[in-house]
Amino acid sequence: MSPPGRWVDLAQRVGSAMVILVLGTGLLLAPPWWSSVGLAILFGALIWELARLSAPSTVPLGEQFPEPRPRPGDARMAYLVALLAALVMAGTLLVSAWCALGFLVPLVLGLRIADPPLRPAFVGNAVLMALATAGLAWVRATHGQGTAWWIVILVVLSDVLGYFVGRSVGGPKFWPAISPKKTWSGTVAGWVGAVALGLALVAAGEAGWGALVAGPLLVFGGQMGDIAESWLKRRAQVKDSSQLIPGHGGLMDRFDAMGGSLAAALVMGLAGLLPTIGS
Repeated sequence: MSPPGRWVDLAQRVGSAMVILVLGTGLLLAPPWWSSVGLAILFGALIWELARLSAPSTVPLGEQFPEPRPRPGDARMAYLVALLAALVMAGTLLVSAWCALGFLVPLVLGLRIADPPLRPAFVGNAVLMALATAGLAWVRATHGQGTAWWIVILVVLSDVLGYFVGRSVGGPKFWPAISPKKTWSGTVAGWVGAVALGLALVAAGEAGWGALVAGPLLVFGGQMGDIAESWLKRRAQVKDSSQLIPGHGGLMDRFDAMGGSLAAALVMGLAGLLPTIGS
């Protein structure tokens, strides 16, 4: 008999997968101009959550709240940081890659409101989000929709396998100080799933053997993105990055793993190590 509460968050995990698939489908199938606008808006919303999450909290020490509770002035500044970040990303994707230099402005403003101990985490997560957002557009443009879909499916597959295998098998925790629910069994299941998907694609003639190596690396990047956000939320004493998605938390909660995988895909692609999936 399953221990009580083992599957208590199953509905939330299913909802998370649906959010990723719906938004991912829209961004991948939309024409490039509309996809770029959608990515810029998504990026702005993620930076808004990150700025609020990194700001000094009004939460009493030792207590946890559903979402960040920054000081009123910091909360207002977070909207400005998000707006500027969205505009910079739109310019980067639609006008010129040189526009990315403008990201220094919202980055500096975000640092001004960030709690000093969390400033390195703010910068790291902001850069990761920027790489992930630009990465999705870049992968779609250079490697095609098939490769972009492969990355999205890898993240969802890893999350599903990690959840069910981790809860069913259990065992040693992957990083208990940061994410006490994640197990080594669930983590390895994600890597195995990536290899299995790669084998299926190779057998179907849709990918080369490099997918067997690149897949687990992309999954690992996603797992590290998940860990990074978990650490930040634990330091901020909150359950979710926001309440933008009623009942399912914020966008960072849903796209932390996707962000890590897409950032890894961009780095691998620029190094010539990202395989092309499909024709």
